[in-house]
Amino acid sequence: MQRWRGLEDIPQDWGRSVVTIGSYDGVHRGHQLIIGRAVERARELGVASVVVTFDPHPSEVVRPGSHPPLLAPHHRRAELMAELGVDALLILPFTVAFSKLSPADFIVKVLVDKLHARAVIEGPNFRFGHKAAGDVAVLSDLGVTYDYEVDVVDLHVTGVAGAGEPFSSTLTRRLVAEGDVAGAGEVLGRPHRVEGVVVRGAQRGRELGYPTANVETLPHTAIPADGVYAGWLTAGGERMPAAISVGTNPQFDGVDRTVEAYAIDRVGLDLYGLHVTVDFLSYVRGQQKFESIEALLEAIADDVKRSRDLVGAYDAR
Repeated sequence: MQRWRGLEDIPQDWGRSVVTIGSYDGVHRGHQLIIGRAVERARELGVASVVVTFDPHPSEVVRPGSHPPLLAPHHRRAELMAELGVDALLILPFTVAFSKLSPADFIVKVLVDKLHARAVIEGPNFRFGHKAAGDVAVLSDLGVTYDYEVDVVDLHVTGVAGAGEPFSSTLTRRLVAEGDVAGAGEVLGRPHRVEGVVVRGAQRGRELGYPTANVETLPHTAIPADGVYAGWLTAGGERMPAAISVGTNPQFDGVDRTVEAYAIDRVGLDLYGLHVTVDFLSYVRGQQKFESIEALLEAIADDVKRSRDLVGAYDAR
């Protein structure tokens, strides 16, 4: 998959294409319907499929300080889109000037002059242009002028997560914030992931016999609610079952909120300085302060056992 950052990166001889536009944070199951249809239509027409997205998140430019927690960084979204068969990803730097483009100017500048859109695939609630003045009706009207078709995909996917609420990035962020990582995983179609570099912490886990990877997460990452979770720690291409702790470590009167993962049954790992990923499968228990270190160790042992069992059961499926 080709990756472009800015309109100037698009090859000058780029032909016609099928395009879909959106933030696509998380590339959840609703997003997958739209992107999958764009890929399918591009193959029907014998042209390339292109996803257009933005950096930073538009809300941060339009309303500074309102940047939402991110479900996936751009490189992860690119990986997921490539798996769906997308031919090219265009990341547009979202600036104040760009936010002021009218819907028509946006269409001409991006879809017509650069991507030569043959078709545009969107969800029914798609909005674009200055003050979100453009919608699918405007997109369709301009398609008559600029020779592209518009296909509106119903992304109304529901399940158990969110008590049947339609799947969305907003719902996923809420489930993650509540610690319902199983629900978030249902919306995403895979476990929720955070990533970052392993840094040195207080090393109390090592002293207790459960050395953890203290992950310095990327800015704006959507981090689950404080608690203990079962999941996986991936480092150097190796995916390991893990018991994961999120919180301030109240047992030792901690202040900073951290994500720490213990690779179950692994001895002698040296992960400092490595970029790792942590995938959250299931909630195990809330964060708490125990009456003694002995009680804490007993709880950790139980956390590890439950995490091992949960991951094993998932992998067995």
